[in-house]
Amino acid sequence: MDHSAPALEHVFTLAAHVAPPIELGEAQGMRRRVVPIIDGTITGPRFEGIILPGGADWQRIRPSDGLSRLVATYAIRHADGTIVQVENRGLRRASPETMARLNAGEIVDPALVYFRSAPVFDAPDGPHAWLNESLFIAAGRRRPDRVEIDVYSLG
Repeated sequence: MDHSAPALEHVFTLAAHVAPPIELGEAQGMRRRVVPIIDGTITGPRFEGIILPGGADWQRIRPSDGLSRLVATYAIRHADGTIVQVENRGLRRASPETMARLNAGEIVDPALVYFRSAPVFDAPDGPHAWLNESLFIAAGRRRPDRVEIDVYSLG
């Protein structure tokens, strides 16, 4: 059995343009909201394409400290036309002051925000089926008008 540490391989970076959040009220002590995903681009060594409109990031935010539990669902289209579905679950947290600045639309140093996720892909048979056969992790950055996510395969 190989006990070596897993290696990370950069697969792609996505930049998703998002609409303003839609507040959904509170449930089970958590603030709920959804952030529509408008479109975006994907660039990288193993996948190039676009983010299709119609996705969304469903968020549950703990009022006591702003910890955000995220579930984004969307579709990406490779330059060759292949469409892949994505479900990306993650966490975002920072100090209350940093979260307030981020939520106000300010540019915040990404080093001040923990934003990690684990995307799962549903690709059809063919040249991108490899996305179905590995685990992935990602590091995100929230910008005023977009979210940037670096996706890595876990080898």
